[in-house]
Amino acid sequence: MTVDEYNRFCRSLTNTTHVVQWGGAHVWKIGGKVFAIGGWNDSDQELFVTFKCSPMSYDMLKEMPGCRPAPYLASRGMKWIQRTSAEELDDRGLKDYLRASYQHVANGLPKRIRQELGLANTSCGVRTRARSAPKAAAKPAAAAKSPAKSKKQTTTTATRKRTRSPARKGAVR
Repeated sequence: MTVDEYNRFCRSLTNTTHVVQWGGAHVWKIGGKVFAIGGWNDSDQELFVTFKCSPMSYDMLKEMPGCRPAPYLASRGMKWIQRTSAEELDDRGLKDYLRASYQHVANGLPKRIRQELGLANTSCGVRTRARSAPKAAAKPAAAAKSPAKSKKQTTTTATRKRTRSPARKGAVR
C-alpha cells in the first residue's frame, strides 16, 4: 500500500481528519482521536501502518509475520498493531482492520461528540438504548389529564410563600 492509497482510504471514512505530525507520520482521526498512523521505516522507506484493534485481533496479529505490537502504544497496554509488511496481512485485510479501528475509536467517543458527527445512529457499532413507547407516550397523556391550576390557586400559593418567608429567616415583623 502506498501512502496515497492509505490516505485515500482513510479519507473515505466519514468525518475523518488528517494531520502530518511526529516526524512526517500521516495521522488520521475521528472526533479528535487517532485511529490510524502511517509512517516509514528509516531503512527502506516502506509504509508502516499502525491501528487500534480488539484484544482478540491483537493476540492473533502480534504473532503474524509482518505485524508487531505498535511501538510506544502497545508497551503502555493499548491494543495497537503496526503492519510492517504485506507478508501475511495484505492491503485488503489492512483496510478491514483500519475500518475496524475507526469503529473502535468512534464507539469510544463521548455521546455528544458522536451526535455532533452524526455517528449516534450509524453502523459504526454504537449501541443506542431504545426508549419504550409507553413511557414516551405517558408524559403527554398525564399532562393532558391533570387540570390546569386556576389563577387564584397560583396566586394564593405564591402569597403564602411570600408571607412565610420572612418568618422562616428569623425576620422580625
